[in-house]
Amino acid sequence: MPKIGRKRIYQIASGTVCALVAGAAILNGVVRQRPNGAFVGSGGELQGGTVQVNDVNILKSLAPEKRAEKLIAIAKSPQNLERSRARYLLATELLQQGKGGKALEQLNGLEVDYPVLAGHVLLKRAQAYDQMGNTAKAQSTRQELVKQQPNNPVTAEALYMLGKSDLRYWDQAIAQFPSHPRSLEIAQQRLKQNPNQPELLKLIARHGLHLNSYVSLLDQLTEKFANQLTPEDWEVIAFGYWEKTEYGKAGMAYAKAPFTARNAYRTARGLQLGQKPGATQAYIRMVNAFPKDTQETSLALMRLSRLVEPGQAIAYLDQVITQFPNRAGEALLEKSKLLDELNSKQAAAQTRQLLLTQYSNSEAAAQLRWELAQAQAGAGDIQAAWKWAAPIIKENSDSEYAPEAAFWVGKWATQLGKHNDAKNAFEYVLKHYPESYYAWRSASMLGWDVGDFNSVRQLDPKVVRPSTRPPIPAGSETLRELYQLGQDQDAWSLWQVEFRNPMQPTVAEQFTDGVMRLGVGDHLDGIFMVSYLSEREKPEEREEYKALKQQLGYWYALYPFPYLELIESWSQERQLNPLLVTALIRQESRFMPEITSSAGAKGLMQVMPDTGEWIAKQIKIKEFDLTNPEDNIKLGTWYLDYTHEEYAGNSMLAVASYNAGPGAVGEWVAKKGVGDPDQFVETIPYSETRGYVKSVFGNYWNYLRLYNPEISQKVAQVSKAHPTIQ
Repeated sequence: MPKIGRKRIYQIASGTVCALVAGAAILNGVVRQRPNGAFVGSGGELQGGTVQVNDVNILKSLAPEKRAEKLIAIAKSPQNLERSRARYLLATELLQQGKGGKALEQLNGLEVDYPVLAGHVLLKRAQAYDQMGNTAKAQSTRQELVKQQPNNPVTAEALYMLGKSDLRYWDQAIAQFPSHPRSLEIAQQRLKQNPNQPELLKLIARHGLHLNSYVSLLDQLTEKFANQLTPEDWEVIAFGYWEKTEYGKAGMAYAKAPFTARNAYRTARGLQLGQKPGATQAYIRMVNAFPKDTQETSLALMRLSRLVEPGQAIAYLDQVITQFPNRAGEALLEKSKLLDELNSKQAAAQTRQLLLTQYSNSEAAAQLRWELAQAQAGAGDIQAAWKWAAPIIKENSDSEYAPEAAFWVGKWATQLGKHNDAKNAFEYVLKHYPESYYAWRSASMLGWDVGDFNSVRQLDPKVVRPSTRPPIPAGSETLRELYQLGQDQDAWSLWQVEFRNPMQPTVAEQFTDGVMRLGVGDHLDGIFMVSYLSEREKPEEREEYKALKQQLGYWYALYPFPYLELIESWSQERQLNPLLVTALIRQESRFMPEITSSAGAKGLMQVMPDTGEWIAKQIKIKEFDLTNPEDNIKLGTWYLDYTHEEYAGNSMLAVASYNAGPGAVGEWVAKKGVGDPDQFVETIPYSETRGYVKSVFGNYWNYLRLYNPEISQKVAQVSKAHPTIQ
């Protein structure tokens, strides 16, 4: 793999749909080849020669003038779907440039040729007339849209503009499209004029989760109009508070919602997380009211067992063991620990044995085995440690402990001189857990050119970003078309209307919601929505999730690549591996440039203001804004380079120092040295920093295996779990 220092060449893989034109966010796609086997580069190959329809896929990489030239050429081709798409995208770009007259030339009659976006064509035609100063024509075009497509959600945009001169249109927008962002904008404007409108506040409570003022508006609704709210209203409010992590308020609101198992559980859990009184009593009420056959009941019993004294806790755990086999292993492990606390050593040992025999495949059995393996390794008996870890690979292959156990089997085999066993263990990790941090460590142990803790900063991996987007699994034909065209803001607005079940979404809906959020820059919630699919417990949903993980679209959504050019530029300046910087940013801020931590750290790389001032003095700049992506990356990469210099280029220590501070890491190194770096990571005293280091390097590995063709192909050769497009 190349080392830092060369000028980077970005590549965009070829495909079949114009996903990157007119502001498309790069989320999904595949590394493909042209028929001649060459990857599509940064657009140079389009500068001359015949334009082909497939060339639309890489127009985004061209300068605006050259892109317009190519779009015009495609728009003049014989009538087909790609021609209509090119006309639509060209009109969109012309409108963004304020060239309404030229945009109108592309839009005239397009609704006939392009029926899937007919409503959007009419809306853009009205915008073109506005730019031309023809207000009457703009208004009549919007009225035509309202008349011709009364049920099309894009009509809400027309109603919003028409309502500026006739408020009856605003009433129609709210009544007909209550979840459309324009309707919520209308509601907010009206609330500013008269805040005493509970129906508008309830509208926002149900549909306005994305609004910055959402929590304050919920507070206003619950404080001023509580006596006017129905149990169903309280359920909506509770869900909103829960989504915004206002758990105490959510728990109190769920207490007034319809008394279902889910709402009763969230009442108790919300009170517990919000440190409000009454959580224990709420759990007891819940398990008494719903004693059997609900996932919420078993979880409530487990929570309850941790809130009461040991004797009573054991009774609750026994109830779980008896009634809920899927959680029996977890309950047995908890029970064994309580018995140890009560000095009932024999009973505790019997309970652990029961766990390992009757619930051998459970996550709790894997946890117990791994705890015993670690204890033996800590005592220096790696043969015994291996003995405890090996069953995890066979009995608990789906466990979160399995990749770690398999990796350490390889490490221990190496220490024992059993090099063939070690090689098999490392290959097993790559084959079965290619997404894990331990897959990177295994690849490094096998000699792959992926870097280790001492060399990873020096690597300069080729990055190939995809041009096409796999189809989203939910939504209308119009939504899918907008998404494929890269019209992310319009797609997101439409999705707000189509997404009717945010409280209990299907797997397909939740994934689509995550992708829609990513498209408009909400990476924090977008990544969360996609990653949280792993928590699905129903068998049929688990199967859907597993199928989704086989698609590259899932992984590109989990590991998006915004700000690549800025990251690359400053990584080159600092002689840092750009994928390592990307990995750290994903962990620090989820690519949210204006985010501020509870400690006051700001921006993409979460730089503390005083640290930013110190860095600015070192690099002799007087003004900077930590919420500005370039300023933040400029300062953050300097500090990451500084931490590398402090530890002689060791990226593990540098990343740990970025999180815990140089004083803490220096103390750890002085106390026990580095020794085996993998062992050092596992024994980092701060659990947060230990997890942080693994997450950053796990992120690095996933960006490498997804966006670097060489490593992606190599992983695909050893692992069927590494998704590829046929």
